[in-house]
Amino acid sequence: MTGPDIVGLARGWIGTPYVHQASAIGAGADCLGLLRGLWRGLYGAEPEPVPPYSADWSEPQREERLWQAARRHLVEQEIGAARPGDVLLFRMRTRGVAKHLGIAAQCGAAPSFIHAYSGHGVVESPLSTPWARRIVARFSFPERLD
Repeated sequence: MTGPDIVGLARGWIGTPYVHQASAIGAGADCLGLLRGLWRGLYGAEPEPVPPYSADWSEPQREERLWQAARRHLVEQEIGAARPGDVLLFRMRTRGVAKHLGIAAQCGAAPSFIHAYSGHGVVESPLSTPWARRIVARFSFPERLD
C-alpha cells in the first residue's frame, strides 16, 4: 500500500471522537488507537496486545515505551522531511517522553498531519512550526510483515 493510500485510510477516521485507549473508527480513538486502526486496516490484526495505559503514559518512569513499540513494528526513517503516510512521533514537552502520534498527510508548502487530539477527535491539522519542532522520530509502515 502506498503513502497516499495510507493517508486515504487515515482520512476515513476524521470525525471519530477522541476516546482514551479506544480504537474504533467512528466511535472513538486516541492517537495510538488511530495508528492501531490503520495497522488493522493494512495487515488485518493488531501487532501486539496493548496494555492499559494512563494519560501520562510512561512519564513517571521516564520510559520511551511508545518509541520502543514503534521501533518494534514500524520502519524507522531519518528525521528529515516526511512523506505522505509516514508515522510521526511527537514529544509534547521538552523534557517529557514522546507520547503523541500522527500520520503525515500533505507534504511540501502546506504540510498537514492526521491525529487524534484530546478535545478535538481525529482531525487533519497543519503541520505548523510548533508541531514540526516537536517531532522526534519518523517511521513508515512495513511493506510486508515477515
